[in-house]
Amino acid sequence: MRDNKTMAAQLLAWYDRHARALPWRVPPNGGQADPYRVWLSEVMLQQTTVAAVKAYFHRFTTRWPTVQALAAAEDADVMAEWAGLGYYARARNLLKCARAVAELGEFPDTRADLQNLPGIGPYTSAAIAAIAFNRAETVVDGNVERVMARIFDEHTPLPAAKPVLTGYAARLTPDQRPGDYAQAVMDLGATICTPRNPACGICPWRGPCAARANGTAPDLPRKTPKAAKPVRFGIAYIGRRADGAWLLERRPPKGLLGGTLGWPGTDWATSDPIDAPPILADWRALDAEVRHTFTHFHLRLSLRVAALPMDAPGNFVAPAAFNPRDLPTLMRKAHALAAPVLGV
Repeated sequence: MRDNKTMAAQLLAWYDRHARALPWRVPPNGGQADPYRVWLSEVMLQQTTVAAVKAYFHRFTTRWPTVQALAAAEDADVMAEWAGLGYYARARNLLKCARAVAELGEFPDTRADLQNLPGIGPYTSAAIAAIAFNRAETVVDGNVERVMARIFDEHTPLPAAKPVLTGYAARLTPDQRPGDYAQAVMDLGATICTPRNPACGICPWRGPCAARANGTAPDLPRKTPKAAKPVRFGIAYIGRRADGAWLLERRPPKGLLGGTLGWPGTDWATSDPIDAPPILADWRALDAEVRHTFTHFHLRLSLRVAALPMDAPGNFVAPAAFNPRDLPTLMRKAHALAAPVLGV
C-alpha cells in the first residue's frame, strides 16, 4: 500500500541530507526564498541545463540584484547578457514581467496571480508559489514526470501522459514544506531517477516504486516518436570596415532570435535562398557553413564575408563596443568562422 504522507516525509528527509547547493536556492528548512531569484532561475532553466544557467544567473543577479533593477534595464543590455542562452522570447518576456512586478511593487504570492504576469505559465507559477511562498502547489517539470511515470509504472507515452502524471504528482504533494518538497522531487529526478541507468538502489522511494518492482524503470517514461525536423537554408553577410567596425543589425522584436544583435542575412527558407547582400561590396563565399538546430527545424547557414569601405552605409558597431559574447549562439558560430578570414 502506497502511503502518500510517508513518501513525502521520506523524500524530505533525503532532501535534507542531499539537496543540491544551487545559487538561487535557500538550504532545506532555510527560510523563505527570494521570489526574484526563484523566478529568474525558473525562466532561465526552461529547456536549459543547470550547468549552463549558473554563470548567466550570477551575471544577471550581480548586474541587476533586484526585480526593480532589472525592470529599469535597457532592453539591449538584457538581450546581450542573455545571448547564448537561447529561446529569446524568454528574455523579452523577462523584461515585460520585471516591469509588471515593479509596477505592482512585489511579486504576487499565489499561483493564479503569478500566472497573470507576462511569460509565466502553469509550471513557472506553481514553482514560484511553492518555492518562494511555500504554497502547496503541484510542480511538474521533466524530472518530475519521469519520477512519477516510474513510481506509478505509467506506460502511457508523453505528451499524452502529462495530465495523468500531474495527477500522480498532486496526490503526493504535501501541505508541509511544499517548497522543499517540489525541489526534492526535481533533485531526485536529476541525480538518482535519471533518464538512463537510474540508481534505484539508493533511491528513497525504491520501496513504493512500481516500475522498480516490475523491472520497467529504465524504459519509462515512454514517449511518442517525434517527426523528423525539416532543414532550412539561409545566408549571413559578415562585413568589417578598415577601422574594425562590424556591420550588424538588430532583429525584429518578434520571431526567432527576436530583439538580438546579429549579421544581416536572407530569410531562412526550405530551398537555397537568393543571394541578396545588404550593401554593395566584394562579398566572398566561405567554404564552411554554420549548422544550428532550433526547436522545430535544422538551419544551414552559408556565409559571405567582405572588407567594407569607410563610407559603406549601414549600422556599424565599433570594435571597442563589440563582443562576440553579446551575440546569440548562431551568430557567434558565424563570427568564429568569418573572423580569421577578415584578419581578426
